[in-house]
Formats: sequence, structure tokens, C-alpha cells
Amino acid sequence: MPPIPVKPGIYKVHAHIIGPSALITATEHAIKFGAPVITDRLNPLPIEQEWVIEPAEPVPGAPYVIRLAAHEEAGLVIHEDKLYVNSVPRGEWAKFTFERVIGGVKILSDKGLALRAGHRGAQLEVVPPKPEFQETWTLEYVRPYDEE
Repeated sequence: MPPIPVKPGIYKVHAHIIGPSALITATEHAIKFGAPVITDRLNPLPIEQEWVIEPAEPVPGAPYVIRLAAHEEAGLVIHEDKLYVNSVPRGEWAKFTFERVIGGVKILSDKGLALRAGHRGAQLEVVPPKPEFQETWTLEYVRPYDEE
């Protein structure tokens, strides 16, 4: 399917996994490649669960980068097919596109790999895309990112 445009702004990203509602969450403790990104229950502290989605470049059809709303320099990076958030130069952030699928969207890396949530608490992975609900996401628009 062709990529779909996403309105730039602050989002909560809901995982489609079995159990209570789960959101993409930055963990509190960084390791070698940054803080692992997992799915977890709705947390009252938005600082780890609100993400800015914005075009990587100011041109139509550009892929998107995703960063923590509370930390302008902390963007999503992929290392060894795992997702981390890290304060590295913006050029090192992973780039993503979004495709419409039944029940939500699929988030794809610039290498065509799908973001996957195995279960609540597991670190997110990028995998070859399959029609699985663990690779389906709901983007909940919260507000424009210039209102931080």
C-alpha cells in the first residue's frame, strides 16, 4: 500500500496487543544504544508517552521522524532491529512512513521493516512486515507540537 500522510504534531501511539491498552513508552533507564522503547499501560506522566511525529525534511512526501515531545533532542533510533530513544544528532534518527491497514496503521522504517510490539513490556522491534495485529498501531493526535 502507498504511504499515507500524517499531520505533524504530538501523538500517543497505541499498540494493538492483547491485554490492557498499551502505548509506546520510553523506558527510564538507558543502556548502550539509548533508552529501550517498549509498550506499557497508560502512564500518568506524559513525558515518556507523548511523541512528536514530523517530516524528516520540509518536502512533500518526506518520511517522518519521531521524538519524545518532552525532549527535543531525543529521537527514535534503530539498532540491531530494536527501537531506542536517544539524544543523537537528528540525522541519525530513524525515518518512518505510515500505511493504512485494517484497524489502524502500519509503521515502516526506511528499510521497509515494520514496527512490532510482541507483548506489553517487550522492547519494540523492526521486522519484515506481515499482516499481524502486533504490527498495527493507532495514532492518537494530542495537540500541535508548537504548543509544548
